[in-house]
Amino acid sequence: MLRLTIEEFKETLEAPEPPEYLNNLLQALWFDAKGDGEAALELAQVVYTNEGYWVHGYLLRKQGDLENAAQWYKKAGRSLPKNSFDEEWKMILSDFLE
Repeated sequence: MLRLTIEEFKETLEAPEPPEYLNNLLQALWFDAKGDGEAALELAQVVYTNEGYWVHGYLLRKQGDLENAAQWYKKAGRSLPKNSFDEEWKMILSDFLE
C-alpha cells in the first residue's frame, strides 16, 4: 500500500504528468482531478478488481452515464451513491491511500 496523504497526493496535481509510482487507479483519480476524464477512464477500465470497478463506476457517473455506472458499482459490491463527486473522489482516494 502506498504511504501518501491526500494532501501529498493533491500536491502532485501541480505536475504536468502523474508520478510514475502511482498505480493505474491512482493515476485515474489524478487525471480526473486534472479534468481529463477520458484518460482517467482508459486507466480505470483495465483494472479488473472491485476497486477498479468502483473507480470505473465513479467516472461513468461523473460523465452522466448513470445506467452504465450503476452496473459498475454493482460489480464493485456498491450501490450508486448520492454524495457529490468531490466527496466520492476523496472517499475513494482515502480508501486507496490508507
